[in-house]
Amino acid sequence: MTDPKQFTDIIYEVRDRAAWIIINRPKVYNAFRARTLDEMIWAFQLAGNDRNVASIVLTGAGEKAFCTGGDQSAHEGQYDGRGVVGLPIDEIQGLIRDVPKPVIARVNGFAIGGGNVLATLCDLTIAAEHAQFGQVGPKVGSVDAGWGTAFLARHVGDKKAREIWFLNERYTAEQAREMGLVNKVVPMAQLDAAVKDWTDKLAQRSPTAIALAKRSFNADSDNIRGISNFALHAVKLFYDTAESKEGVAAFNEKRDPDFHKFAR
Repeated sequence: MTDPKQFTDIIYEVRDRAAWIIINRPKVYNAFRARTLDEMIWAFQLAGNDRNVASIVLTGAGEKAFCTGGDQSAHEGQYDGRGVVGLPIDEIQGLIRDVPKPVIARVNGFAIGGGNVLATLCDLTIAAEHAQFGQVGPKVGSVDAGWGTAFLARHVGDKKAREIWFLNERYTAEQAREMGLVNKVVPMAQLDAAVKDWTDKLAQRSPTAIALAKRSFNADSDNIRGISNFALHAVKLFYDTAESKEGVAAFNEKRDPDFHKFAR
């Protein structure tokens, strides 16, 4: 799937010297399924190997959602593809970290659940004023431990990260900026111009110096990769439990879950 014309779930474009990777599933608030992540992996590899690309922009189609995590309609104990839990989530998360070019999250709406983790992993984040951030895992019988928890705490602090994961509140773009999760907030009408301003500047910078700087930043927190991979296998076991399946069923049936009847 090396030809971007074959992509169905994402759009891949090179604008000037910036590669844009756009999750193109607006009907499901740009939630990802296994195919979506496979296409994103190919796109990040294309951008990473293209010497004419100086930066990468990750975003979602439309104005409602950046990404809302895994598509729950494709989740019945496991997701619908390859990988530990049926999603190659560890691969895409690792690529965002490892690609030797700055990755900008262009947050154009909801960055919830796995979408919030993707935004957290990106090197820089610019959000529209109406964007919202947050985690939902414990509400739907899931968790994204490692990058979703420990790395989030690097950005917002330990207490705030626990609040985000335990209470599952939503936070405005400005609140996210104040807590250190977002670099810049602009009106939606100015979002593309703000992103282009940064990608134009990055195109003028030394690519080797940028790659070295990114890798040095990553070296300080790369131990979290081991936590994340270990946790992914634990989550696989959790997904097979009645407690986790109750969360998925309640979400799809639009009702409140009753997790505590499964408590041991």
